[in-house]
Amino acid sequence: MPQNGMSPPSPGPHDVPSAARLVAAVRDFLESDVLPAVEGRVRFHTRVAVNVLGMVERELALGPEQADAHARRLGELGFASDAELAAAVREGLDHPALVAALTESVRAKLAVANPAYLDGG
Repeated sequence: MPQNGMSPPSPGPHDVPSAARLVAAVRDFLESDVLPAVEGRVRFHTRVAVNVLGMVERELALGPEQADAHARRLGELGFASDAELAAAVREGLDHPALVAALTESVRAKLAVANPAYLDGG
């Protein structure tokens, strides 16, 4: 995997640059050029946009692997979907691997939404 943490573009109908690279370019522009030049409300919203684009980058990079791992965890618990698992939990599911599976699901979501929480930040 390249140093920027993004997978190389996959073969497909779209040319270079990939969606991940386009998102990264916009995030870099906002962070490097716009953020230092604005104040107040616009600065706040620019920070929000930078954070959102970072989440999109991480989801593009991590999403497929996380989806596979999530499907494996569901399968190990005997379910095909989150809805089935949620219904079973509401009915009192008692499975020895449940807490570990849910913990890993939350960790995967945090790795995309805000990886600093995983580091205690």
